[in-house]
Amino acid sequence: MSVNADDLRARAVFQHHPDLIRLALRGEPYDVALTNVDDALPLGAFVMFDELTLDRLTAVERLWQAMFGKRVPPDPRLTPQRRERTRQMLRTVDARESGAIYRVVAEHLFPQHKIDAASWVGDPIREITIRLARDGMKLVRGGYRTLLRRPRRER
Repeated sequence: MSVNADDLRARAVFQHHPDLIRLALRGEPYDVALTNVDDALPLGAFVMFDELTLDRLTAVERLWQAMFGKRVPPDPRLTPQRRERTRQMLRTVDARESGAIYRVVAEHLFPQHKIDAASWVGDPIREITIRLARDGMKLVRGGYRTLLRRPRRER
């Protein structure tokens, strides 16, 4: 089984440039850069060896599975817990940008917790809400680029 540039272009849903196309395979978008290719020859993937090598290999594997109609497993780089926390962070940022105070945000994010004004200052939910807002702003300011990187320990 092999794929050539013509195969990819035939599946393109958008072409930014003759060498940069977007594919939609099995409901997922893939951006592919075709560099110095002979349209009729099989394509190869260039993967740099650096701290992101495993992330790139995961992306190549998922593209290959989608191209050949295989089941594409959930992306291991974005766990269900990380996905849910990201959703909460963005909801918190949206609410704060609209002028909501932390307690109101917490009441909407955590409706199962009783939050009263008297105990709000010492409530652990307050700290969680503040961290969600802080981390959400990091995402908005460019931290979203780290979402699809494997979690790593900082050295």
